[in-house]
Amino acid sequence: MADKMALPLLLPNPPPSSSRPFFPNHHQTHNPSPPPPPPPMTPILQELLLHPQTQNPTYPPTLPRTRTRIGKSRDSNRSKPWSHHRLSAQGKHILDSLIDSPFDPSKLDEQLLGLVELHRHEFGSSISMDSLSLDVLAIVKGLGFHKKFDLALTVFEWFKRRDDWDSILSASVVAVVISILGKVGRVSSAATLFNSLHKDGFALDVYAYTSLITACASNGRYREAVSVFKKMKDEGCKPTLITYNVILNVYGKMGTPWHKIKALVEGMKCTGIAPDSYTYNTLITCCRRGSLYVEAAEVFEEMKAAGFAPDKVTYNSLLDVYGRSRRTKEAMEVLKDMEFNGFYPTIVSYNSLMSAYARDGLSEEATALKTQMVERGIKPDVFTYTTLFSGYEKAGKDEAAMRVFDEMKSSGCKPNICTFNALIKMHGNRGKFAEMMNVLEEINTCKCTPDIVTWNTLLAVFGQNGMDSEVSGVFREMKRAGFVPERDTFNTLIRAYSRCGSFEQAMEVYKSMQEAGVTPDISSYTAVLAALARGGLWEQSEKILAEMKNGHFKPNELTYSSLLHAYANGKEIERLHSLAEEIYSAVIEPHAVVLKTLVLVFSKSDLLMETEHAFLELRKKGFSPDITTLNAMLSIYGRRQMILKASEILRFMNEMGYTPSLTTYNSLMYMYSLSEDYGKSETFLREIMEKGIKPDIISYNTVIFAYCRYGRMREASRIFSEMSDSKIAPDVITYNTFVASYAADSLFVEAIDVVRYMINHGCKPNQNTYNSIVDWYGKHNRQDEGKKFVSNLRNLDRHIPEGEECRLLDRIRNKWS
Repeated sequence: MADKMALPLLLPNPPPSSSRPFFPNHHQTHNPSPPPPPPPMTPILQELLLHPQTQNPTYPPTLPRTRTRIGKSRDSNRSKPWSHHRLSAQGKHILDSLIDSPFDPSKLDEQLLGLVELHRHEFGSSISMDSLSLDVLAIVKGLGFHKKFDLALTVFEWFKRRDDWDSILSASVVAVVISILGKVGRVSSAATLFNSLHKDGFALDVYAYTSLITACASNGRYREAVSVFKKMKDEGCKPTLITYNVILNVYGKMGTPWHKIKALVEGMKCTGIAPDSYTYNTLITCCRRGSLYVEAAEVFEEMKAAGFAPDKVTYNSLLDVYGRSRRTKEAMEVLKDMEFNGFYPTIVSYNSLMSAYARDGLSEEATALKTQMVERGIKPDVFTYTTLFSGYEKAGKDEAAMRVFDEMKSSGCKPNICTFNALIKMHGNRGKFAEMMNVLEEINTCKCTPDIVTWNTLLAVFGQNGMDSEVSGVFREMKRAGFVPERDTFNTLIRAYSRCGSFEQAMEVYKSMQEAGVTPDISSYTAVLAALARGGLWEQSEKILAEMKNGHFKPNELTYSSLLHAYANGKEIERLHSLAEEIYSAVIEPHAVVLKTLVLVFSKSDLLMETEHAFLELRKKGFSPDITTLNAMLSIYGRRQMILKASEILRFMNEMGYTPSLTTYNSLMYMYSLSEDYGKSETFLREIMEKGIKPDIISYNTVIFAYCRYGRMREASRIFSEMSDSKIAPDVITYNTFVASYAADSLFVEAIDVVRYMINHGCKPNQNTYNSIVDWYGKHNRQDEGKKFVSNLRNLDRHIPEGEECRLLDRIRNKWS
């Protein structure tokens, strides 16, 4: 599929077997340091990795938030900002010349030599290293201040080439240069410079270490930042408050478990360093990833008790935590508290609140907030529009989502990479790969740079569609483009492979994550739980849940959602009912996600009363159903031929602006395939084609079944040919439908011809294939012909399992004699 879709990306010398890469002109190079040794595996996951199961089981982008600059704090040790007062007159003249005049390499050489000679002349035959060092530091800082980064690096390199460089260049100028390299994205160069100086015995101070940590963090290389921090402490270099604040920010981005974050803060306090307001704000932000709203509230109270007044950043961070935790009531209370204390809500405040509503499928409420924001004179930004777009997309309201996108463009607000990621997700999840490819092209046209979320979104999309080879291909391309997989990528891969039915491969990814030194977070556990759930492995799921409760992580709504799926797929209906009662009685929080999952699993288990009960509970709690929930209702009504009920759901979807998905149409096709109005199945097939939705094998099989069931074999064969022409390979269900239909009409020669055809085309018959033939022989009182068919079966199918003939003969004797 990846080859056929001509995915655009330019990489040097790709191997002949690779598919075309994705994103041209954005090649990056990352040279990560060796990963730390992997942490020990938890018992149940170790068991799964070392003893994998023999049976195989059958993602809105995170929006970046405006945030305070990393490292900003009240630390008295913070290096002072650049100013002229430390420059000599000659140094100031050189700096002004470099800032105001075009760069001339020969002139630079002359100017810097003049500066050295000046200091030599003033202090006799020797150079005053202290005064020259101060000039070099001030010039490099001044050039950096004026964003003349390349020129600042050139000046540094000029002095670095001198024999006496180690006497001229101070640790402070090294810290400034490392910071500059980080700002221009040259983290590997910064690390190389740092390591070479360290190897040469150059005295590197806390600011050099902190600058390298910040450079790594600012460029998303979080594991390297942690590695530098560890090295710094191991070598006895005492971190400052800035250092701790930066590394806390990194821990938050990595999704580090809360107990480790708390341990770091306690360790900081033990060294005599007290947290400042930035520390507390960072700690609240760290609670976002795990939806740790209780912990965030505790930090908020501790901050006030320590004498720090919450500021706008504090309130916005707390709002964001409640938003991500889907605690809309608490978020509104924070907003009131914020206004009461004199901080008027900003665009960030409203975006966080809108995100909270959108995550729960309350898109209309989110839109109302946008209206309120505009009335207060706050202009929506790209995050506002992307949040609303993602909310409508998640609910399945594609037309509303595209209206938001069009409004954004018409208002002059340019989409950013988050917007494009949301578009990729929408089109990909709907199977509209041509439109998805157009978005990838538009990313290049708009000169946006694909980020790690872009790659993770592609992995998730292909996994959602069961395209395991494309998942592997995208992952290879991602690494070749220079992106180092972090926890989110590994978690996405686990989910993707498990959706493709590759449970063992999903567990291999988990093992690779451990070996890369990436500590699992709650999303990792949830991804593994989802993989177990698809295989119905409920006992292992319960063990992981117990481990999480015993101190690793607090189970969340996705944890319980996976457990519900595990019970349903494992046919553990009593356990399913028991867990549902805990949810209804609020022993487990009746979260929107959990209630929607109940609707889905009860529908899949064909439990009508329970499905309707769960749907009513969802509505009673004030949550809006999404397209998946409505499809589940449509499916169970369709299977039971409850056409009026199904029509009510369909009417509700149309009135509320939901965009029917392929699953919606497949359910409708199946419902009509069982009715006398079976021709409507093909009508819906044509409708989805007209809408640009590509039918899948279920679509074609359903229409074939509709015609075969009523003996319309010519029409069924026509659909079969159309299916083959569309490059969708018939499966055993397709062929079995024809076999059973021919056998039912006593056309056994034709039925056997279908079996021969399927074998010749690489589709292996199963027990149902032969059961339908011998059963219809029996129903037509032609048992002897059935026995003869069985006795000659090996001539037809040389690969039938041993004992299959005996099984079929027993079936004829026991069922039809």
